[in-house]
Parts: sequence; C-alpha cells; structure tokens
Amino acid sequence: MCLAVPGKILQINPLGRATVDMLGVQREVSLRLVPTAQVDDYVLVHAGFGIQVIDPAEAEETLRLVRELPDLFDEDLAQAEAAEELSTQAEPSLDDGGAA
Repeated sequence: MCLAVPGKILQINPLGRATVDMLGVQREVSLRLVPTAQVDDYVLVHAGFGIQVIDPAEAEETLRLVRELPDLFDEDLAQAEAAEELSTQAEPSLDDGGAA
C-alpha cells in the first residue's frame, strides 16, 4: 500500500526543491512533478516528491485522518485480540476427546 501525505510548502529553492511541513516535521521534497506549486500550497508527498497540489481543506481533512490512524489501529488490534480470545475459548479441547 502506498500513502501520500499532504505537506504545506514553506519555501522553494531555485532548484525546484521545497521544504514542506508534514504533521510538524519538515522535509525536503522535489517539486518537479508540480512545477506550478507555490509557497503556502499543500502538495501530496510520496517518496520524496510532491505529486499533486491539493485544496487546503482537503489537506487538513487528510491530515486529521492520518493523525487518527494510530488510534484506529489500536482499536482494530484490540478487536482482533478479543476475537482471537473468543475463538480460542470456543474451540473444543483435544484433552477431552473433542467434547466442549
């Protein structure tokens, strides 16, 4: 699975590289694929490249969802562990001849 994360362009150098802020972390990315991008624009960043300029509202919504991912993962993991526990309890024991 590939994930592109929005980054806000903070500055652009003459070589077409930009410093972007992604969730509070500054990264340098190439803007070769989005040559019209400007300072304060949001770009989707994947593998060190800005791949698309996006609307600020869309960027903020995507960033909100990305911030929620760890919590969603923890919830999914807890549900999977609970389901595993229930299925383990429901399996017949080999020690009693398969009778539950």
